[in-house]
Amino acid sequence: METENHDSLLRSKRRNKRKTIDNPPWAALYEGALLEFDSKKLIERIGYAETAIEERLYDLRLDSNHHAERQMIQDAQGALRFLRRSASNKS
Repeated sequence: METENHDSLLRSKRRNKRKTIDNPPWAALYEGALLEFDSKKLIERIGYAETAIEERLYDLRLDSNHHAERQMIQDAQGALRFLRRSASNKS
């Protein structure tokens, strides 16, 4: 019985870790910016996503792990820069 509880706890921790990697906190704001069609709201959403990413990078500054998330952040930052330029050209 104790082994079953331990195994269940380990599986739960692995699932939660995968959720964090697959869907980091900044990702929802980034996705919101990607899906925004209103150019006025788009600039605002880009700002929110950029702020969340900067906060996450600050949290990771002393942590040498999280390579996959760091790559996701780099990709997101590039996409947000492109969106910002595109939105600015439409104004």
